[in-house]
Amino acid sequence: MNSSSALSRASARSASARRSMRWSVSDIVVASTLAVASGVIFWGWNLSYHFVGSLFAFYPPVETLVHGMWLFPAVLGALIIRKPGAAIYCEMVAAAVSALLGSQWGLTVLSSGFMQGLGAELIFLAVMYRRFSIEIALLGGAASGLTGGITYHWIVPMYAYAPLETAIHIGCFMLSGAIVAGLLPWLGTRALAATGVLGPMASRKAHRESPLGRTSPRRDL
Repeated sequence: MNSSSALSRASARSASARRSMRWSVSDIVVASTLAVASGVIFWGWNLSYHFVGSLFAFYPPVETLVHGMWLFPAVLGALIIRKPGAAIYCEMVAAAVSALLGSQWGLTVLSSGFMQGLGAELIFLAVMYRRFSIEIALLGGAASGLTGGITYHWIVPMYAYAPLETAIHIGCFMLSGAIVAGLLPWLGTRALAATGVLGPMASRKAHRESPLGRTSPRRDL
C-alpha cells in the first residue's frame, strides 16, 4: 500500500512538473508584448548606432561594449516567463520586429537573434529552468554575448580582425552582455514583480527571492 501511494505521489509530481513547463496563454501574451517592445527599442538603437559606433573609432574592437543592447530580451524573457524557449522566442521576435521596421543589417538580424537567444537559453536549460538568481542572469547575458560574437565572426561574418582583436571583440561583447543584458534585466524583473504586474507569471515573487537563490522546485501556476 505504501509503495502504491509513493508511486502515485511521484506520478502526480511528474505530471505537475510537466504542466508547469508548458506555456500558458498569459506566458505567450506577455512574452510577445515584451519581445515586440524590445524590437522597437532595437529599431531605435539601430538608428542611433552610427553615432554610437563612431565613439569607438579609436579602437573598433571594443565597440561591442555597447552591444548588450541587442541581447537583453533573451535574458529578460527567460527571467519573466521561466519556461523553455523563452529566451530564444523573445530574442527572435525582437529581431524580426526590428527587421520589419527597417534595419541596416537586413534579415541577417534573424540569425543573430537566434544565436544570441540560444546562448542565454542554454544557461537556463543547464539549471533546468529552476534558478533565476543574479549569477544565472549574468551568465545568461555573457553566453548570449559569446554566441553573438561567434555569429559576427564565423556564421554571418561582419568583422575581419586579427586573433587578438577578435578575442577582445568577443570578450567585450560578453562583458556587455553580462551587465546590460544580464544584470539590468534581473533588476528589472524584480522591480516589475514588486509592482504586482507579473501576477499571473511564474516570476511574480521574483522581488522576494534571494539574489543568490538556491534551486527551488517548480510549482503549478
